[in-house]
Amino acid sequence: MTPALSPPPSTPPAKSTLRSGCLLPVAVLFFLLSVLVNVVFLLGYTGAISDPLAETPDTLNEQFYLGDTHARDKVAIVRVSGVITDGGIAYPVQQLRAAAADRHVKVVVLRVDSPGGTVTASEELYQCILNLRDNTGRRFPGTGPKPVSVSMGGLATSGGYYIATAGNPIVAEKTTITGSIGVFAALPNVAEWAHKNGVKLELVKAGGIKASGSFFHDLGPEERQTWQDTVDNAYDEFLKTIAAGRPGLNPDALQHEPVIQRVVQERDEKGNPKLVNGKTVDVKYTRVRADGGTFTAQQAHQFKLIDGIEDLPNAIRNAAVRAGLSSFKAIVYERPQGLVEKLTGVKVQGRGGAFEIPDVSANLTPRLWYLAPTADAGLLAPNP
Repeated sequence: MTPALSPPPSTPPAKSTLRSGCLLPVAVLFFLLSVLVNVVFLLGYTGAISDPLAETPDTLNEQFYLGDTHARDKVAIVRVSGVITDGGIAYPVQQLRAAAADRHVKVVVLRVDSPGGTVTASEELYQCILNLRDNTGRRFPGTGPKPVSVSMGGLATSGGYYIATAGNPIVAEKTTITGSIGVFAALPNVAEWAHKNGVKLELVKAGGIKASGSFFHDLGPEERQTWQDTVDNAYDEFLKTIAAGRPGLNPDALQHEPVIQRVVQERDEKGNPKLVNGKTVDVKYTRVRADGGTFTAQQAHQFKLIDGIEDLPNAIRNAAVRAGLSSFKAIVYERPQGLVEKLTGVKVQGRGGAFEIPDVSANLTPRLWYLAPTADAGLLAPNP
């Protein structure tokens, strides 16, 4: 008789399987932490993580521009380009700091090619130029006062002109557009659209005009006047700053003295003369220096906003002559390489030493601008 077969013993769960199941999430967590630490270290090492207010600058490389390559005395060219914002002035400040610290730099040429920017950033950059010029030690130490002259590029308007007044003399290319002396505050308003589409913002506030500047709120008379007072105050400071740098121009002359008075033809949006009963319409055209409009280089020279018209090489040579340099080399400061450049070797245009996610929201908040009216796109652009 065949004995009954007993059922095979049950197989206990494999301890290794349980152990690996528990260790997998831990291993993944450690892997992600390792990646994060290495990325942070890499970004810090390559200069991608930087603080525009930091006192220790990234290393800037000098590049020869013109002059005698063997000369010890230097003319440093400090470049300011693009919209002037709080984050965007880090590179110009680094250049100023480098020039201030170099005892061989005897004179500085500030090369401005900017439509302007925020009031606060323009003022900070202006003060840093004075720091270099007068060796005030406000933000960085120097080896002594260094003369600053200014060479304007294609565009040096509003905040770009504001910072230029820290130098003397101021010269421009014959094709330069400058001026635009004025201030504005841009307050986005979607109140009408929100009302039509049933969208509203429930606002709990204390203070009668606390909602001033809200996207979803139309400005009342008192709210508008509050912003107007703020703009007027910044405008007055603009005029005082110009008067300090251009002694021949006082705030009253800037604001009220006519520099252009003539009769012109009224034109339509296409630039064609308007006709009424077959005849052109004549209107009076009057300009003052600080009306917010731009001027050509020739006009700016005529109206004493600048001192002359010459290109950058001549501006450099004349600055060296004024400083008493018989032999010199003019140098520019190259930006630190960014992360993409260091990893790929491909040159990337834009802010050096940075790996950025554009922050548009920061420029949508209410703020005051020394910015040319034709540069409104700067309100939406990320900080350079």
